[in-house]
This record gives sequence, C-alpha cells and structure tokens, in this order.
Amino acid sequence: MESEQLHRIYLDLTTPHVADACMRLGISVRCAPAGTVPLWSGAHMVGRVRPARHSGSVDVFLEAIDRAEPGEVLVVDNTGRQDEACVGDLVTLEASQAGLSGILIWGLHRDTAELRTIHLPIFSLGALPVGPQRLDPRHPAALESAMSGAHTVTSDDFVLGDDDGVLFVPLDHAEDVAEAATFIRDTERAQATRMHHGTTLRNQADLPAFIASQEANPELTFRQHLRSIGGEIEE
Repeated sequence: MESEQLHRIYLDLTTPHVADACMRLGISVRCAPAGTVPLWSGAHMVGRVRPARHSGSVDVFLEAIDRAEPGEVLVVDNTGRQDEACVGDLVTLEASQAGLSGILIWGLHRDTAELRTIHLPIFSLGALPVGPQRLDPRHPAALESAMSGAHTVTSDDFVLGDDDGVLFVPLDHAEDVAEAATFIRDTERAQATRMHHGTTLRNQADLPAFIASQEANPELTFRQHLRSIGGEIEE
C-alpha cells in the first residue's frame, strides 16, 4: 500500500479502533511498551516501518533515513535504555526534511523544545539530557528490523500512534483492518450520539435480554450477545 493511501484511510482512526479491529480479525495485537507517548497531545502518526537499531552512533539513523520513502516512520530500537537519549533535534530535522511522517523510539529522546518546534510526531519513553557515551558493534540486522518491547517489526509492518500509544499492524492487512476499524468507530459514535440523546448504553445493549439469556445459557458471553444485536463495543 502506498503511503498516501495509508495516511488517507487511517487519518480518522484511533489506536483503540484499530486494536479492536485486529482482535476481531484474529490479527495479533502488537503494541509499543506502555508509557510510549507523544511529545504533545493530539499527535497522530501513521506510516510504514523504517527500522534502525541504535548502537551508540547516529550514522545508523542517517542511513535509515537515506533508504526511507516519504511517509514512512523511523522506528528506533535502543533496547528501552533509560541511561541515554538516542534521538535529538538534528536527526529529527533530517527525518522531517526527508518527508518521514514520524519517529518512534524504544528509548529516550532529548532536545524536547527543539523537537516541538520541528513538530514531527515523536513517540518515546521520555526525555533525558545526556546522549550516548558508548559505541557498540552494530547489530547485523540494524537496518532490516527493530524491536519495540517484545515485538520485532520490519518494513512489512506499519505504525499507528496517538495519545493512547502505538500499534504495529502487518502492511498486507492494512485495508481489512481499516475497514473493520471504521465499522467499530462508526458504531461507537452512533452509540455515543444516542447516549447524548438519553438512550443509555444499558438500553442500547439490551442488558435485561442478556441477563435473561445468560440464565438460560451460562456459556453466553456479553460479546456474543452484542454481536447478535450489532452493538459490538468491547472487541
């Protein structure tokens, strides 16, 4: 899928919508570690993964950016280290000028004020003023894959990030996931509208019918009940 199409179909989808869609389609839900947050509220980032494993020097980032296509997201693997910041203003400005759509860091950033001025979406585990003081051997797959927490991602994946966190989704499932997520989003918006007009969620979910049905069939789950009335809100 081209970057422009990816950005268009995911523009109005949130990570909760997409996580629910992955669950519904039987696709593994892969998230960046909890606490991976954007530098400013309201940030929205989507793009194909452009991986880079950091080993103490920025050259790997410059090489990754040089290989990247506009619209991709630089996914930086710094093994979640808390003793150094690996991305600052110069790498971020380079990525922005190359047309990337954001940077995700499994680790820390610095130069926060400058990054907010550049205004390229940045997601990280936090800020630290000190940069790397090491130079380790480069990982053999430094430009082919990256880890974010427990998950390994490649250019076969895309990234979606917002205020709730960051998700990784297989690129070849992008359209199916977007279709399911759009249905979930529209269902939830319609439910919220009815709630604002006085119809409680309990009534919309026909809670008395669920309780009665569960008494007759204790194996019945609330999710099954919701599917039967077209009111999926919990997947």
